[in-house]
Amino acid sequence: MRRKFVYVLKMAPKFFQIVLNVSLLFLAVILSFLLVQELFAFSYIIWTAGVNDYKQFLARILIFFLYFEFIAMIVKYFKEDYHFPLRYFLYIGITAMVRLIIVDYDQPIDTLVYSLVILVLIIGYFIMNITPRERPEVNALLNREKEE
Repeated sequence: MRRKFVYVLKMAPKFFQIVLNVSLLFLAVILSFLLVQELFAFSYIIWTAGVNDYKQFLARILIFFLYFEFIAMIVKYFKEDYHFPLRYFLYIGITAMVRLIIVDYDQPIDTLVYSLVILVLIIGYFIMNITPRERPEVNALLNREKEE
């Protein structure tokens, strides 16, 4: 009985990793489809409305970049051994806030709040870049566990 339980505990993470990977691949396919759909929306805006509707065009460009960043984050997830880099979440947050400022600019207080959110995200990105990637305490602990 104990062996079966240990086996299930060892196999559960592998099973969930497979479910996660398949789900992310499915999401990447959907996002790729939406990315191509945005390209068609660009061409439609350019050919029908011209450059006069620049707000809608800028909003579409930023949506395009949001799709692009999510797809890039999924690619990085697989390239970096099933790990989401934090900086991609910050990029997506900054792009989303810039899109809100461009699209929803009627209320000045909202624009100020969106700008402050962008500032906080940029400060977080700066702090993340100045801190060392490898922590000596974590490396020492991992080395100690490998030796035992």
